[in-house]
Amino acid sequence: MRTLAAGAILLLTLLALAPAGTAWAVDPATLPDPVLQARYQVLIHEMRCVQCENNSLADSEVSIAADVRRQIREMLAAGKSDQEIKAYMVSRYSEFILFRPEYSWRNAWLWGLPVVLLIIGVIVAVRVIRQRATLIDNDDDGDVHPT
Repeated sequence: MRTLAAGAILLLTLLALAPAGTAWAVDPATLPDPVLQARYQVLIHEMRCVQCENNSLADSEVSIAADVRRQIREMLAAGKSDQEIKAYMVSRYSEFILFRPEYSWRNAWLWGLPVVLLIIGVIVAVRVIRQRATLIDNDDDGDVHPT
């Protein structure tokens, strides 16, 4: 009976605190238009915090991320497109700010390097296998040699 009461109190406490989770959000700001708010959410999840490096703008609590989020909100309210906002941020912070940088000739080596390394790995593996096969073919006596 006592454990049932303790469980009920714990459950009620958790239910009472559940709405408080939204108060702890990093960026509680909202835009008046739901379409702009949706675009804003997408943009801040696609861009990286320039100080934290591995966090998106949406997840970062540092002041520079708050400044960039405010700038994005202002640009959205001014009628800028997503591409214009991304282009501005790239011009200001480089392509590093984008989690998924766009393909260009300047960064083509990043996209092509895995393919080149795979081809080199296959060539090396084929050569090693062929050399080992010739060693087996050249083994004259076939006896096991003591080590």
